[in-house]
Amino acid sequence: MGMISEFKDFIAKGNVMDLAVGVIIGGAFSGIVTSLVGDVITPALLNPALKAAQVEDLAGLKTDGGILYGKFLAAIISFLVIAFVIFLLVKGLNGMKKKAEEAPAAPAGPSQEELLTQIRDLLKK
Repeated sequence: MGMISEFKDFIAKGNVMDLAVGVIIGGAFSGIVTSLVGDVITPALLNPALKAAQVEDLAGLKTDGGILYGKFLAAIISFLVIAFVIFLLVKGLNGMKKKAEEAPAAPAGPSQEELLTQIRDLLKK
């Protein structure tokens, strides 16, 4: 029974739950980035090249045994977009943690000597 309760404690910890949420959101975000790269960025970069080659679509440029560098470039762009967004998220979280740590500390109370001096002065009265 000890192992089961330890496992429950492990799962209930914030780090594991945060990781699970991160993986799920990352999977969903991957689809968004794939669409952004495939449907927005790649056509914007590719259309001028197709016009210069006087071809209407990629099928006109594809040769047998050719290297599909376009897919590789799309994967690189996807990686860079995801890495940049993660960087922004981590930077924002670190900024929030830093602000929480920099919260003003409670003012320091009087020292022991000051308290004793105050007691002495009160007793003299």
